[in-house]
Amino acid sequence: MYRVEADGRECRIVADDFVRPNGLAFSPDERRLYISDTGATHVYDGPRHIRVFDVGADSTLSGGDVFATCLDGAFDGFRVDTQGRIWTSAGKAVECYEPDCTLLGRVLVPEIVSNVVFGGPKRNRLFICATTSVYSVLLPVNGVGLLIGAIVSVWR
Repeated sequence: MYRVEADGRECRIVADDFVRPNGLAFSPDERRLYISDTGATHVYDGPRHIRVFDVGADSTLSGGDVFATCLDGAFDGFRVDTQGRIWTSAGKAVECYEPDCTLLGRVLVPEIVSNVVFGGPKRNRLFICATTSVYSVLLPVNGVGLLIGAIVSVWR
C-alpha cells in the first residue's frame, strides 16, 4: 500500500504485508483506514479479511489488526456510513459491521456481490453491484461522502 503526497512529489510504502490489498475506506473522521486483503483469490488458504489501521498525524499507519474475516467469498468493495459502520461485499450478501467489529446483519443477494456504494440525494440508498445485476436498498442510515469513501491510496 502506497501513500502519495498531495503535491505528487513523494510516494512511499505505508504497509507491505498484504497478499492482495483490495478495497479501502477511511472512517468518517479519517483516523482509521480499513483495507481488505483478498489474497484467497490468488493464493491457497490466503487471507479474506479487512484490517484496520490507525492513521497518525503525520499520515503514518499503525496497528493493522484483522477487523473482520469473510466466511463466504471475500470482502471486495466496501463503504462506511456516517456512524462509522462498514458495509461490505461478502459472497452472496452485504455485511454491516459496527466500528467495534460487531456484525450487525446481512443483506442477502441472489448472486455474488463485488462492490457497494451509497447514493441518492441523502446517500441513504445502498447500490449493490453483483455478478450480473445492480441492486439497491433504501436504508435508515447515510453513507459518508464519496470524497472520503472512494479515496484510492492517497490521503492528506
